[in-house]
Amino acid sequence: MSAVAEAAPDAAATPDSPRRARRVTTWIVIAVVLLIVGGIGAAIAAAGEWNERDELDPESAGPSGTRALVEVLRDRGLEVRVVRDRGDAAAALTGQTATLVLPDTPALSDEGLQNLADRADDLVLIDPRSRSLDLLIPGADTAGFAGLDRVDPDCDLPDAVRSGPVEPGVVLVPNGAEETSAPDVSACYPAGDGYGLLVAPHGDGRAAAVDGTVLFTNDALADDGNAALAINLMGRHPLVVWYQPGLGDTDLTDTDPSLGELTPPWVSPVIVLLLVAGVAAGIWRGRRFGPLVAERLPVTVRASETTEGRARLYAQSRDALHAADQLRIGALGRLGKVLGLGPSASAPEIADAAAARAGIDSGAARRILIDDVPATDAELVALSLQLRHLEDAVHAAVRPERNPR
Repeated sequence: MSAVAEAAPDAAATPDSPRRARRVTTWIVIAVVLLIVGGIGAAIAAAGEWNERDELDPESAGPSGTRALVEVLRDRGLEVRVVRDRGDAAAALTGQTATLVLPDTPALSDEGLQNLADRADDLVLIDPRSRSLDLLIPGADTAGFAGLDRVDPDCDLPDAVRSGPVEPGVVLVPNGAEETSAPDVSACYPAGDGYGLLVAPHGDGRAAAVDGTVLFTNDALADDGNAALAINLMGRHPLVVWYQPGLGDTDLTDTDPSLGELTPPWVSPVIVLLLVAGVAAGIWRGRRFGPLVAERLPVTVRASETTEGRARLYAQSRDALHAADQLRIGALGRLGKVLGLGPSASAPEIADAAAARAGIDSGAARRILIDDVPATDAELVALSLQLRHLEDAVHAAVRPERNPR
């Protein structure tokens, strides 16, 4: 008896074990799938980050990147260092003869930009804006955009003459910000109201400004003399420092405060506490202690009482259409069974079959079973009588009474 008594709990627990194992397996599979999907998403995001970076990014292989130009410079024996921090850029320029390639740097102050530019022997502004032009080529400014025609250098600058014609984008003027002229500035590629290239003295070297977003990108480098112009401007020294500022690379201290800086220090912990409380409340109220158990009610309610209660509700709300729908649903179900139609039979099919068996017009049967919309109680009563007569006619046709002899 003891052995039987000890084995009884194990036997009782046996049916729950497969269900528990299935639940555990299901959660393991879900976790593995989520990890796989997350890994794939991270790989795709990383691939997109490296292959399609910002415009003029020297490590981007996308149409607007400049990776092709960097590889061309390296093939010619030049050392190209891509830096994304102004401190690394300053360290790379210190003590070496180098060319600094500068895109637009809105996150640097005027002093920070000037300090970085003073460390380089040559400067090449590949995305010149009014501020950078005014700081590094005093008096120069932008003057709109050139047309789509190829333009000859039309200047005495050897680098531009050897490069040949190009299609410049943004055009520049050497004295746009000041009334004084700039005789030492070489202006090449005249187009519209300005020039596609400006070259001015910069310490012992020079500073050049050209719209690289049109000339030096991967999809435009092979056009006209674009590649030759880029090599001539950037290849005067053995080292090229390409500064591509990162998102957090800034020396501005007077920026607007963030939302976190404006709120009191206790707000963030309270938000975290509320989130944790909400998750805990969801788990507490949403958990189940096992399968649902059917429980017998202490009182049995007859179906007729339920039907009468619904009928009173329909009568009080004067919802004749809803009541008619219930009458029709019941009639269609009973007619379908009598006519031997399956549960998938539609209302029009049942109406046509009932009309054919009862020998009445199919349009009349459809109006009774589907189309007529009662608006008053009197019309509802008339519809109920028509439904009853239709059912009686179908019953009489399907199961005719035997004539007594």
